[in-house]
Amino acid sequence: MFQPDEDGIYARIEASPARRIFAYVVQFGLGALLIYVTLAMPPSLPWMIFMLSFGVLMLWQAERMRRATTVTLTLTETDLRDSTGTVLARIDEIRSVERGTFAFKPSNGFSLVLHKRKPRAWLPGLWWRFGRRVGVGGVTHAGQSKFMAERISMMMSD
Repeated sequence: MFQPDEDGIYARIEASPARRIFAYVVQFGLGALLIYVTLAMPPSLPWMIFMLSFGVLMLWQAERMRRATTVTLTLTETDLRDSTGTVLARIDEIRSVERGTFAFKPSNGFSLVLHKRKPRAWLPGLWWRFGRRVGVGGVTHAGQSKFMAERISMMMSD
């Protein structure tokens, strides 16, 4: 069996710095490019409003993702939570762990299927929760995500 560290944490997931920077640059670049193109070569008014709105939305989303990916996910004996204190799922609420190639999951991650529906929540690039599903991954380290998914599976089987 495996033992927790001195803080009672069995596994930890952080954002990969390279993936985090790449995702931020892509989203920020798309937003900036949309705004630049709209202002440099103004289209008709409806398209101008759409493109400026979408550009601002991408800049806002890039900033949201940049802030969200500073959070760390931790697995304890009782739950999976982030470093802000938000509980993604308790271990006794998890029905199954899906991490296969064709599973509905984030990149480099896994998804949990819960027994009951939980409120929607989302930290871009790190985790999301929709209905009975919790997705963990995105800009995370693949090895850390795989390790955590295996630990959750082992905890469920005990």
